[in-house]
Amino acid sequence: MLPDHPKPFYYLENFQLLLDHVASRYADLLQEAERDFLHRFPPLPQAAQALLVRMVMRKGELFRASKLDYSEIGPSTTAWEPLAEAGWIELDPPLELAELFSLLTRPELAQCCFRDQLARSPGRKADQLAALSEHYPQARPLAEWGPLPDRVCRLTIQPLCDRLRLMFFGNLRQDWSEFVLADLGVFQYEKVPLSPESRGFRSRADVDCYLAIDDCRRQLDEGVPLTTLAETARALVSDNPWLQRRRARLLFRLAQQQEQSGQLEEALELYRDAAYPGARARCVRVLERLERTEAAHALAQLAREQPESEAERQQMRRTLPRLCRRLGLPRPEEPTLPAIPESHLTLPRPAGAVELAVRDHLHRPDAPVHYVENTLLTALFGLLCWPALFAPLPGAFFHPFHAAPADLLSPDFLERRRELFEDCLAQLNDGRHRTTIREHFQAKQGIQSPFVIWPALDAEKLELALRCIAPAHLERVFRRILDDLGANRAGLPDLIRFWPDESRYELIEVKGPGDRLQDNQIRWLHYCLEHGLPVQVCYVEWATP
Repeated sequence: MLPDHPKPFYYLENFQLLLDHVASRYADLLQEAERDFLHRFPPLPQAAQALLVRMVMRKGELFRASKLDYSEIGPSTTAWEPLAEAGWIELDPPLELAELFSLLTRPELAQCCFRDQLARSPGRKADQLAALSEHYPQARPLAEWGPLPDRVCRLTIQPLCDRLRLMFFGNLRQDWSEFVLADLGVFQYEKVPLSPESRGFRSRADVDCYLAIDDCRRQLDEGVPLTTLAETARALVSDNPWLQRRRARLLFRLAQQQEQSGQLEEALELYRDAAYPGARARCVRVLERLERTEAAHALAQLAREQPESEAERQQMRRTLPRLCRRLGLPRPEEPTLPAIPESHLTLPRPAGAVELAVRDHLHRPDAPVHYVENTLLTALFGLLCWPALFAPLPGAFFHPFHAAPADLLSPDFLERRRELFEDCLAQLNDGRHRTTIREHFQAKQGIQSPFVIWPALDAEKLELALRCIAPAHLERVFRRILDDLGANRAGLPDLIRFWPDESRYELIEVKGPGDRLQDNQIRWLHYCLEHGLPVQVCYVEWATP
């Protein structure tokens, strides 16, 4: 539970901050209704402003006066009058039966005009609603449904406020809670200088395109027919690179759904349009399922020669031999990958995770073992490269609540910052990296980062890593993370064993009975072996009682 905020109108101050930010940076993108709202909101009485913001920050659009009970605002029926005059809420609106059921409790429904029918339909509210729906098709105000001592208002300004929130954050995932959590210190963000030109959208068309893509995604989750959504998604063309990526991800998801439902021709077409990581490999698979083996082979051969990622190269190593066999072609030659070292343990079945059981079994005072998975090496990378990651480049940061650069997963992310990252990594050549990492560990403590999970990192673990992991090994790991910031943050081994007296370490991937290595784990293990990093896989069996 969060502590109380010291300012009673904190949410109103935050809302006004957002409005001021949007007005200063997006004046050229605002429509007449939005400009009118920004102009008419500040002169309202404080109680009316506060009540509107309270409703905007809550779910839904219907509110009962009795539920709008805020001590700092006073009577809601007084505060909402200016909002009704402005046209931002509708007082005593007609309510559909379903809306009525969502607003009222069961005892309150028993006071309505259909109480006799309700008494004959015991059971869940949903069943009662279904039984009454055909008899009460017309919407009517609350007072006409029954003698209920309350009033209702409908918020009509929510879509406009959502658009303003979108322009501020650059997404609809973040909401008003960001302000509160930051005010209370629950979340801390790096303070990156924001210029007046710092903004996520370049045109009104960008805003509209984002909303249309988001609406398609929502409809996909709600089960709208795939063909209809595919046509809509294809039409959402934008020259904005990050909107192109959002559209590509939507097309990829639609294609996956079509493939799963057996619409292979449609899925193939969408995968080809998607230009999204993994789409080409799915095209190969769909062509194979359609028994177009020659086309599948040609595309797989292209992917092998010009892979988009390590993941695709790995997939083609498995796919091409199968396609060659079907076509009567020689098996393609592939470089021999190093064998992954293995160890085997038999342990009593633990109450918790197998990784922790292996950690406890291997741990020694002179050779401590820590469960780190994807937290330690990525944290060292994030701490060393903090200045490069949070550099105030155009388009990277445009509001105060960025946990990561907005373009973190963009194809040109590294290229735009290459010199900055090289400066950071150069510190590994002369030992300066230890001082930098320690300083950032202290100075940036608790600040949101895409690479540092603060609860998983402590000073003891940090010092062991800096003492035992060779700088050349850190550089190999960090450069691989930079090669694919989206994929290569995951798949690292579960455990790390340190030998402080010998300044060495070992990475250990743990697999319990029936578990197997995942593709991204295999890629990391092979990479480590190719570059001299000590790794092994520990396979565990349970001791028989």
